[in-house]
Parts: sequence; structure tokens; C-alpha cells
Amino acid sequence: MKTYPAIGRLTWRLAAMASALSFALAGPAAVRAAAGPDACKPAWPLWQAFGTHFIQPDGRVLDASTPRLHSSSEGQSYGMFFALVANDAAAFDRMWRWAVDNLAGGDIGARLPAWYWGKREDGTWGVLDDNSASDADLWFAYALFEAGERWRRDDYLRDARALVARIEAEETVELPGLGPMLLPGRRSFARPDSLWQINPSYLPLPLLRRLATVSPSGPWARIADNTAALLAAVSPKGYVADWVAYRGASPASGLFVVDPIKGDLGSYDAIRTYLWAGMAPTSDPLAAPMLQALRGMAASTASAGTPPERVRAMTGQTEGTGPFGFSSALVPYFTAKKQPWLADLQQRRAQALLDESLRTAGPDRQPPYYDVVLSLFGLGWAEERYRFLSTGQVQLSWEKTCPPTVAR
Repeated sequence: MKTYPAIGRLTWRLAAMASALSFALAGPAAVRAAAGPDACKPAWPLWQAFGTHFIQPDGRVLDASTPRLHSSSEGQSYGMFFALVANDAAAFDRMWRWAVDNLAGGDIGARLPAWYWGKREDGTWGVLDDNSASDADLWFAYALFEAGERWRRDDYLRDARALVARIEAEETVELPGLGPMLLPGRRSFARPDSLWQINPSYLPLPLLRRLATVSPSGPWARIADNTAALLAAVSPKGYVADWVAYRGASPASGLFVVDPIKGDLGSYDAIRTYLWAGMAPTSDPLAAPMLQALRGMAASTASAGTPPERVRAMTGQTEGTGPFGFSSALVPYFTAKKQPWLADLQQRRAQALLDESLRTAGPDRQPPYYDVVLSLFGLGWAEERYRFLSTGQVQLSWEKTCPPTVAR
């Protein structure tokens, strides 16, 4: 055991006190630096599993469920949001760099990301469909704004602003009698005879609120209002379809109608609409009307104990049993509707089936991509890893001990 002379002990104690005082005054940044790069990364086993099974070393989010072994702008943008929730800056950057280089031709200011990339018929790799997907573009921009502020990345903020400008120019439209709306992509959704196709699941309220703060002269606040109007108009039985349409009756009027191409089926796209509505903060004046418009899913799930896989929005007819990702997606929805027993039932079902899926996965067998993604959203929210504020900004659990590095 080492001993110190009397004067040495006093000197050592004074030095230790001074060091502690300096450490305290330096604030959270010094604590993070001293504790090491992983000190502020919350343990999130599902995120780690997602990285193991889906994220390639170069940042590509691989969905191996198709012969194309494809990647999508959706997968890249969702992965970036989850990396933010996990405070995994390195993974975030790899996914964004891959998306810019491979989906946007290396220049996010020049073009919107292509939505679909993979193995071509001739065996080469590259973009398979260069159309954009506006929901992914919103999530890209959102994640970049939130990460740019927290991690002091001005390049992320510049990219986000450039991306929002292109979204506003290429993916929004002024509908007669309604006003601005987000189209699902930059082309193919404005049809002949004054018909526009819309995907309700591409319109998460918190993201619209966030873009309204960073682009106050843009259409986002009005798009939020029009999204609530859309849900009220197209959900007579309390269910929403995967796709809906808007028909212009004259240059100054129009109405929402069943999509004549896609029909009124609500399933794998639509389940996200209930998820987004459940995660919207109750302080948002549009949150309650949206939940009321989507009331049907609560009734059918309470009756069957599991969510339906398919719903006809116009009749309320339900079919099949939704996979575990559907249960994950509905946990915030039932929580928001103050039905905790249904939230708990779906959370337990989702967790059990998710655990089994991960247990049986292997190097040559991925767990189901979409179910895992919905579980990262829904179960991550249930575990209070993140919450959306009325401004649309996200509040992250790791910020309680590792606050943002800049004022917000």
C-alpha cells in the first residue's frame, strides 16, 4: 500500500479537489470526452441486431429478401434515424455517405436519392429505379437536421437544407381546392384527368412540424393540416388505405377519392399511419383528430387480440393476422388512445415473435426487414428511447446524461 508524507497527502488532496472542480465546471462535453466514445451510447440490443443483420461495412442497408438483394432510400433513412436514437454517429455517417454516393450520384444538392438500388439482370450493381420516395427523403432531412445540431455537423445541416429545397421543388404539389400536398415521389403520381395519388403513410406529423420550423416559408404547416383533412375524408370506417387519391373537380375545387389504380386496401404501408399518429405528441392540435379518424384499428384488434393483415377502408372488412411488426407499430397507437392493456398485449406479442425471429436468423438468413424496422420504431418508443416534441424535434433518452452539444 502506497503512503504519502503529511504535506504530500495535503497536496494530493488539494490537487484532487481542484481536478474535480475543473471537471465539473467543464460540463457534459468534458465528461463525455473523459469517459470515452461509448459512454453515451445506450445499450439497445435491437439496434445492435439490426446492425449485425442489415448494415454492411460500407453503410449499405441490405434487404436480402429479394433476388435483387436490394437497398432502398427508406432503409437508409430509417437506419439513420435509429442510429441517432442510439447515439451511433459512426453508423449514421456511413449510411448517409453510402446513400449520397449510390442513390444521389454523389451530390445531394443536384438530385433526390433514387429509391431502389440492387443487383441488375446482367449481374452488375446500381440504381434499379431512379424515381424518388418522398417519405425517405423526409426522414433523411429530418435525421440530418437533428444529428447536425447534436453532433456539430454543419455539413449535415447543409445537406438537409439542400434536400428540403429539392423536396419542395420536386415532390410537392398544389392541389385544387385543398392546397399543398406531398406526392410519393418526383414523378408518376400526377395522373391524367386531374388525379393525384397520395400515400398517407408518407406523412408523419412530427416530421412535417419539424420541416415547418426549418423552412417557415415552405408548405409544411399547411401539408400537416391537409394530412389531417385527408385522414378524416378517406377513413369512413376508421381505417386508412395504403394509397388514396385526390380528384380535381375544377381549377378551384376537388375531393379525396378511392385510388382507382390501387383500390382501398390498407395493409403493409398503412400500418405506419397508425404508428405515426400514435407517436405524435398529445399537445399537437392535430394529434387527437388523427387518432379519431383511425379509430377502426382499435376495435378490430381488441376483438381479435391481434391486428388484421388487410383491411378494406371503405367497408371495414378485415382479413388475416398481421405479422409481429404490425403489433410493434400499434404499441404507440394504443398508448395514445389510452388503451394500455392493448398496448401491453401487442408489445408482448411483438417481443416474443421478434426474439424468436432473431434467434433463428443466421449469416445466410436475415430476420424480416420490415418487421424489425417497425419494431425499432414501436418498441423503441415504448422503451422511451425517444419522444417527439410539439415542434417536431426528437427528445432522446441518452440526452439525459449526454445533452446536445449546442443549444436548441
